[in-house]
Amino acid sequence: MPEALEQDYTLQQLQQVTHAINNGQFVQVRRILAETPPCDTALLLESSPHKVRTQLWQLVDPDIQGDVLEELSEDVRIGIINQMDPELIAAATEDMDDDDLGEVLRSLPEDVYQDVVGAMDAQDRARATQALSYQERSAGALMSTDTVTIRPDVTLDVVLRYLRLRGELPDGTDDLYVVDKENQFIGALPISTLLTNPPDKVVADLMDDEKETIPVSMDESDVAQLFERHNWISAAVVDDNLQLLGRITIDDIVDVIREDAEHSMLSMAGLDDEEDTFAPVLKSSQRRSIWLGINLLTALLAAFVASFFESTLDILPILAVLNGIVPSMGGVAGSQTLTLVIRGIALGHINNTNQKFLLGKELAIGALNGVLWSILIAGVVAIWQWDFVLGGVIAFAMFMNLLAAGIAGASIPIILKRMNIDPALAGSVVLTTVTDIVGIFAFLGTATWFLV
Repeated sequence: MPEALEQDYTLQQLQQVTHAINNGQFVQVRRILAETPPCDTALLLESSPHKVRTQLWQLVDPDIQGDVLEELSEDVRIGIINQMDPELIAAATEDMDDDDLGEVLRSLPEDVYQDVVGAMDAQDRARATQALSYQERSAGALMSTDTVTIRPDVTLDVVLRYLRLRGELPDGTDDLYVVDKENQFIGALPISTLLTNPPDKVVADLMDDEKETIPVSMDESDVAQLFERHNWISAAVVDDNLQLLGRITIDDIVDVIREDAEHSMLSMAGLDDEEDTFAPVLKSSQRRSIWLGINLLTALLAAFVASFFESTLDILPILAVLNGIVPSMGGVAGSQTLTLVIRGIALGHINNTNQKFLLGKELAIGALNGVLWSILIAGVVAIWQWDFVLGGVIAFAMFMNLLAAGIAGASIPIILKRMNIDPALAGSVVLTTVTDIVGIFAFLGTATWFLV
């Protein structure tokens, strides 16, 4: 189904469900949800106000609640889980893959987590312990332990008979993993090779013994880059001794790429990428207030710098009119550089070997833009106010701020990354502070020197 038609269909579903709930037609809602895939049910829940969402969840078939929980964003999932008894949560997570189980359990408050684990049977409790033993956002937390392994000394006919006895393959299986008696990874046999070669061939002669593997501790963003670069459908996850632990499939990587993109976009606005669009007003207000408060502090800092030139502004009121131009231009130019550099860091394009070149390039761009736009603004101000000295003053300030914006936009993300601070979250605040202070100081300071 084309994306536009799918969106229209989902909107139509949401309207039908909302209308039915508002009219007390819960039987009809239950019928609609029974015919809706778990991923679309999750979308309906995320697209519904809090009150409607609560009623919807009560009408979801308990047999698919686990599948729906897997698809929900963290904030929405926590809100729904808080309404469930621990026994129901344990039942909903019973058939989850290990990676999804770990993600759900990590999102639980500590007291709820203990109750849920206590309600699990011994097998699921062991799975939960194993899933949570890996660091969050690592390959281990992302992988599934549902793999198909074979030995190198058997024939393809033996492998085919084994698969027939097994009955089914895990979703996304494109390779069978070849291991020795100690479960050490030694290669992979593509399904296409298995199906297109004579059955008397031995696995060892056909397997890919140079197949790359993923260390269990690798960050999930780095894993996503490997999948993108190699066009993998799945990849084996191993420990330091090459013991096969599990596998990661492309559907998990799509989620990582989407989450990273949302994180970068929303963090630059000071928002949580998992924030519920329909969260209660007070909760959303509290989250946003943090960055509004930080922004207020930076604005006060810029105002404090401007206060040093209060007497200059009293003598030349036109400076107050023009004072916002220079910081604004610097902020836009710096944001362009900042966004590109954050993207480069996320994609792994920027490293220690090319940082100096990048800084030099952005310095040159800042200087070129500074010359171009300072000449333009100087001409406009000189003609407007018929004051060529004032035009020169704002031109100098514009040049200096665009130069500073280029350097700051390139260096701030790199510095923050080295300090283990998320550049997408803090970069724009630091950049705005730099361009505001440099712009105000360069403009009003130069004006005080030449015009007063």
